[in-house]
Amino acid sequence: MMELITPAAEPRDDRDATSMATSGDRVALPGRAGMARIILAGSLGTCFEAYDLFLVGTMAAVISHQFFSGVNPTAGLIFTLLGFAAGYLVRPFGAVFFGRIADRFGRKRVFVSSVALMGVATALIGVLPTFATAGLIAPLAFVTLRLVQGFALGGEAGGAMVYVVEHCAPNRRGLHTSWVQLAPMVGLLLSQVVLSTTRGIFGEAAFMVWAWRVPFLVSLVLLALSVWIRSRMGESPEFERLRDDGAVSRAPLREALTGRRNLAALLCSLLGLGPGAAVALYAAFFYTPFFLTQVLHVDVETANWLSATALIVAMPLFVLFGALSDRIGRKTVICAGFALVVLSYPAIFRGLTHYANPALEAAGSSAPVVVVANPHECSTQFNVLGTGKFVSSCDIAKAALVRMGINYSNVASSAGGPAVIRIGEVSLQAYDGAAADAKERNATFTASLRAAITAAGYPSKADPVRVNRGMVWLLLFVLGVFAAMTYGPLAAAMSELFPTRVRFTALSLGYHIGFGWTGGFLPAAAFAMAAASGNMYAGLAYPRVAAAAGILFTFLFGSLSVSRKTGE
Repeated sequence: MMELITPAAEPRDDRDATSMATSGDRVALPGRAGMARIILAGSLGTCFEAYDLFLVGTMAAVISHQFFSGVNPTAGLIFTLLGFAAGYLVRPFGAVFFGRIADRFGRKRVFVSSVALMGVATALIGVLPTFATAGLIAPLAFVTLRLVQGFALGGEAGGAMVYVVEHCAPNRRGLHTSWVQLAPMVGLLLSQVVLSTTRGIFGEAAFMVWAWRVPFLVSLVLLALSVWIRSRMGESPEFERLRDDGAVSRAPLREALTGRRNLAALLCSLLGLGPGAAVALYAAFFYTPFFLTQVLHVDVETANWLSATALIVAMPLFVLFGALSDRIGRKTVICAGFALVVLSYPAIFRGLTHYANPALEAAGSSAPVVVVANPHECSTQFNVLGTGKFVSSCDIAKAALVRMGINYSNVASSAGGPAVIRIGEVSLQAYDGAAADAKERNATFTASLRAAITAAGYPSKADPVRVNRGMVWLLLFVLGVFAAMTYGPLAAAMSELFPTRVRFTALSLGYHIGFGWTGGFLPAAAFAMAAASGNMYAGLAYPRVAAAAGILFTFLFGSLSVSRKTGE
């Protein structure tokens, strides 16, 4: 059963690429069963993306051992993280490359080729030789495949959004595209299930030697299913109409960057919608497990269980808020989520501390910690690629306290000499990390610091008996609600910013820079802010500023978006 709607026509020149005169052309839209197949085809690729992302991030230590064993463990982990980051950095280039093809020649060929390229690269990681057998070829091959993955993803994520939205009736875009937005959460859970099952079947020893390959090879199932379903799909009806009208853009990137209204819409996605939604999603599902385990010292099993179950319960809300945006508008739903991020994050994360590790909270009040150091020796430890070397005594003191989840205040010292940590009445001198005996002194310093903070009442780990699991879970769920509000309607909102003739290029570019880079920088930025200020909550300024900017730029440029109801 096909549904017919009358869309707006595309402009035939570049002078006003977002103005659309009404046309009599009628575009056939799929019925319910056809729409379900289209949503499934789009969702599988984004599910695949999250599956791969979580695998590489979770198995960083294993990958380091397999491909970078020719260097020391720290350097190996750094190179692994560089390979991980490289995938993010090349995504905008993939967006431009695939966007040009999709906007000039059609969505379907990119819809199939991007997921195929991504899937093959992911599976090949599972059969790569290790450093022990192939030497330098192994790490070079690993990084190359990560670059290929990132390049392919530049066309995949935006392509899935565009393909689905261009099959939707305008008043159903939020509902239908929200399933695509939900798919990464499914991929995240799927990767956890596959990793846990693989470890359970083969054991940890075998996993470290060879069974780590299994999760990558399992991705072949997702690849085959994705390619089979997508190859059976037709071309986007909106693009077919555009091609029939002879209105296809000859230079979509130039048009997106130079047309006044298109450029304003691109800025909205780069500075507003993308960053705001990214921080809400990453903070809820990627940063909070780190915060619970590394800052509050909750055991990993408890933290993962609480995070996973909160995610599962929050998942239907992505669809709910997508559908709600069809009724009351994208800006209303998304900006309400941004506002809640700005207003509530400090209280929520302090609540996590209170309910997950009350002893840590109490110790901070009874035995405050102070770092006395020369400010000129203290770096801003923004180390997104893991390559920075912070070796001054001030940097070492602050980084050690942040890793232990200890709040501290800063006191400037004009005198020379190493930084000093004061814990109540106890003083502990840090060391110079550039000294020849730094490795030995680090062990002594860390042990002395741990003993001093333990004596002051700071716990080395959260007491399982005192962890209020119900309240921690509730706060994690609330963060998931905010993520659903901002990310559920995002595909529809970003798609409607641009006309069909440049939609693929502009949306993909805005998404992978505005969303991908902003979200990817969140952990590093949060650590740097916490280390600089001494406040474990200082890093929350990053998502709050991004969300506030999301409100500002969404309202500033949101009126330039394609009309939610008419497509004009």
